[in-house]
Amino acid sequence: MQKATARFETAHGRKYLAQLCKHFGHKTEVEYSEDEGRCALSTGPAEMHADDGGITFDVHAEDAAGLERAKGIIVSHLVRFAFRENLEELAWSEA
Repeated sequence: MQKATARFETAHGRKYLAQLCKHFGHKTEVEYSEDEGRCALSTGPAEMHADDGGITFDVHAEDAAGLERAKGIIVSHLVRFAFRENLEELAWSEA
């Protein structure tokens, strides 16, 4: 399984974590608390960790195409929710 990680520095990490999990929860299995979330995306699990300085995303997929799709799902939704912060993209590192 492949993995990619990204971090978005923001004072609203916990808010975005809750918004993303609630949104994804309409279509897939989701578990979350104030600081951590896990979503069963169609490509594989996505994990989120929020703190006072931002939110970190770990996405997993079976192959490179799935990993790109998972990253795109997270970015497209986060861009919408964080529109006031002018976010356009996340810097992902792959493991």
